[in-house]
Amino acid sequence: MSEEKKLAHNEHMKVDSNYLRGTLAKGLADTSTGGLTEDEQQLLKFHGCYLQDDRDIRAGRRKHKLEKAFSFLIRVRVPGGVATPEQWIKMDNLATDYANGTIKLTTRQAFQLHGVIKTQLKKTIQEINAAALDTIAACGDVNRNVMCNPNPFLSQAHADVLKISQEISDHLTPQTGAYHEIWLDGEKVETTAEEVEPIYGKTYLPRKFKIAVAVPPSNDVDIHANDLSFVAIVEGAKIVGYNVAVGGGMGMTHGDEKTYPRLADIIGFCTPEQVLDVSEKVLLVQRDFGDRTNRKHARLKYTIDDRSVAWFLGTLNEYLGYDLEPEREFKFDDNGDRFGWVEDHLGDFHLNLFIEGGRVRDQARVGLRKIAEIHQGDFRLTGNQNLIIAKVSPKARPAIEALLDKYGLLKSHLQSALRLNSISCVALPTCGLALAEAERGLPGVITDLEEVLEKTGLRHDAITIRMTGCPNGCGRPFLSEIAFVGRSPGKYNVYLGGGHAGDRLNKLYREAVPRNEIKNLLGPLIEDYAKTREEAEKFGDFVIRAGYIAATSNGLDFHANLKVGAFNS
Repeated sequence: MSEEKKLAHNEHMKVDSNYLRGTLAKGLADTSTGGLTEDEQQLLKFHGCYLQDDRDIRAGRRKHKLEKAFSFLIRVRVPGGVATPEQWIKMDNLATDYANGTIKLTTRQAFQLHGVIKTQLKKTIQEINAAALDTIAACGDVNRNVMCNPNPFLSQAHADVLKISQEISDHLTPQTGAYHEIWLDGEKVETTAEEVEPIYGKTYLPRKFKIAVAVPPSNDVDIHANDLSFVAIVEGAKIVGYNVAVGGGMGMTHGDEKTYPRLADIIGFCTPEQVLDVSEKVLLVQRDFGDRTNRKHARLKYTIDDRSVAWFLGTLNEYLGYDLEPEREFKFDDNGDRFGWVEDHLGDFHLNLFIEGGRVRDQARVGLRKIAEIHQGDFRLTGNQNLIIAKVSPKARPAIEALLDKYGLLKSHLQSALRLNSISCVALPTCGLALAEAERGLPGVITDLEEVLEKTGLRHDAITIRMTGCPNGCGRPFLSEIAFVGRSPGKYNVYLGGGHAGDRLNKLYREAVPRNEIKNLLGPLIEDYAKTREEAEKFGDFVIRAGYIAATSNGLDFHANLKVGAFNS
């Protein structure tokens, strides 16, 4: 009989935490250090925060025997990515008062604040709560911020998907009183009844859980990267139901072939009335069957691969008490944003602005605050780190356009299509997992490649390009046509061949490529693409057809580094 595997440490930590309390309150009150214990750091994630330090000055502080320059990342949940102008102004205030003077728009349609020190952490979260926002479950082994398609050209369906996204988020939010007790000075209720988490239980989930809602033909939320997604099936102007996709995930570890990104499988169809039930039951199957012994093997994608898609569907149907219907037909065209002004069916206007790396700073931040002070509509954060100023009336548009012009915000038409289709994670200097630059590195790489694009006439041809500082996949790199994944300082694994609509994994093309060799590596491929591509052929499709890489399945051959085709001829 084989020896039973030991539970991962975090599983014991969650049980002992008394529903996410642990010693967090005590640790936060300890002013002798800017940090927290390891267990407190893990618990803090459930409350939406990460402990970080400035790695640019880490060595200098170590030399002088100083503690690391600790600060906290705060992630603010924004279900569906829709925020009011008042909430935008509050985030802007917090960026000045407590953070590093910038607002980060994430790839999950959430806000992030960086650089908040320990003594200001509680005050910052209290002010976030006062703006009708929160940070609970923005991180941790729970359902994270629920994404939905924000783009205005689909505005007739947007209200429905936004509503269901908010309902999913509310339904799957942890019910523990710890958040209010620790951050909002909520009263501790004295009772003999044991506290319960009706959905999660004492141990919550084995790992994080991500949900998205998409409206074809736009896959701007990258459904194949999520544990659970709902793909709206629209007939006329009405959403008649949703295809259900499960088992997507991006994270992997360099050199460990037991870890890999995976595309979600579409397993059926449900009605709008069944969405909350399906959301809960998919989460419960993962809660009950996910791997709690190895956190690198604990996402839903591994549960499904270990047992099969058929097993998962059968088990889900048992939990539901009814069967999902067969999936309905749909088609995605791309997973990018559509920039510029768009008029919707009600006569309102929406403007999608390009925000490079999702970092709102300097003049752009000032201008967006001025717009928020007069805007009567809403702001929509996109899954591509950009921003939509939505629901602008014809009467209000001239005043907003004047501010856009004054603060230099209308720049999307000046950018190459490659830059407009870029995503990067934060990486250095604050992310403790980063092996290389990303947010600070990708703009320069794109500038180098733009020289080739200009020469070959491809400036306006959209190619998705992403860079992450490590292989955990926060910027969803393994779905893009070109990806750079940090391997060591200044070096990247280069991946090619993802589907332009986010429906195919890319594949490892070269390992540990120095930053200064990227242009020489990819320039010949881009030139070949310009000369020999077929009509309307996307770059990701071209590199496969031309033999630069082999097609990638949804399985383990993702790791193969096949040196084939024209590059080696």
